[in-house]
Amino acid sequence: MKVLLVGGGGRENAIGEALVRSGAELYVISKHRNPGLARLARGYGLADETDVEKVLELARKWGIELAFIGPEAPLEKGIVDSFEREGIPAVGPTKDAARIETNKAFARSLMEEYEIPGRKLFKVFEDVSEMRSWIDDFGGPVVVKPLGLTGGKGVKVVGYQLRDNEEAKAYAEELIRKDGKVLIEERTDGVEFTFQVFTDGKRVIPMPLAQDYPHAYEDDRGPITGGMGSYSCGNHLLPFVTREDYKKALETLKATVEAMRKNGTPYRGILYGQFMLSKDGPVLIEYNARFGDPEAMNVLPLLKTSLVDIAEGIVDGSLGKAEFEKKATVVKYLAPKGYPLNPIKGVRVQVDEEAIVEAGARIYYASIDENFTLLGSRAIAVVGIADTLEEAGRIAEKAVPHVKGELFYRGDVGTRESVEKRIRLMKELGKDFEPNSC
Repeated sequence: MKVLLVGGGGRENAIGEALVRSGAELYVISKHRNPGLARLARGYGLADETDVEKVLELARKWGIELAFIGPEAPLEKGIVDSFEREGIPAVGPTKDAARIETNKAFARSLMEEYEIPGRKLFKVFEDVSEMRSWIDDFGGPVVVKPLGLTGGKGVKVVGYQLRDNEEAKAYAEELIRKDGKVLIEERTDGVEFTFQVFTDGKRVIPMPLAQDYPHAYEDDRGPITGGMGSYSCGNHLLPFVTREDYKKALETLKATVEAMRKNGTPYRGILYGQFMLSKDGPVLIEYNARFGDPEAMNVLPLLKTSLVDIAEGIVDGSLGKAEFEKKATVVKYLAPKGYPLNPIKGVRVQVDEEAIVEAGARIYYASIDENFTLLGSRAIAVVGIADTLEEAGRIAEKAVPHVKGELFYRGDVGTRESVEKRIRLMKELGKDFEPNSC
């Protein structure tokens, strides 16, 4: 089957690898030529992923039979709707359904209307004085969110990026002046985790849980990034997520898919719930309408079921099972020095792929071109896979020195110390639980 993959990041490198492993004849369109995808693809087109007409033109030329959309930006442009009009099935939600990520007010309103569990107190404001009065009346710490896509970098939280509610009001006012609207939510304390599922609009098939490390520097310091790494456990849970918490989070995602169907905007594709585990259980922080990056690199190498079969089940409404190996994974992203605020660009790096493979690791390319030149965002991910989290971490760590250049990474991703820190935080918040082994 001729499958078109739209996107050229680390997430897409992992998707492309899984598709080829499943027997697909792969074609790729992205803004730059990803070195990992270029080796896998029969054809490679350079275009902005949001240039829907150009993407369709190349799809026609290649005789594409199925499309797989990687990033969120083309979903917002309605690329799946365009493929469907062309008679080419596409994995990903329609423009209306993708609003679950691209319009945060829509997502919160959906949760409220259909009483989806795990929802938070929220309000959307267009008027500055009304916003300021509401925050004053609320009294507690808040979260300030732009309504559209932010790449994980536009949200600011009192107590983290904002010192107090006065700073929150100033930031919210700035967003109202710029965008016309802003979303204010109550702050939920806890530990975040990622829950990704496949869905055909009716059935929901879970993937292993993962935890992302969004801060740039070790010990969870520095600016928020797209994610400096992530880990998953062999039991497909996380050390601080109980089986009961898992079931509650899965119920939130199942209820979301059902609500989207009732709402007249059926959701098909990958649904990614970013949850905050509070002392009272999982709370939905936000939805994403695609695989996580880096979390796709945790789950897809473990997928035993054909991704092509899963993709066909998603688009024709016959989604079956998805089996994953019972292994732990650690993903460590190497990013240009200065990322995310002032990243180095245009500098070449050296990659000894043979040595990385000898170390037992996998490598996925992201914001780097075929000449191994840095393009400004996270560049290369190395992935360790093993029976235990500690061994997976050691494998990933052994691979890092074989990538040389103006790069940095977080050495604490998936370490025992960082995991125990998260367990301690949950216990300090008053959650009574026995940690899972990982």
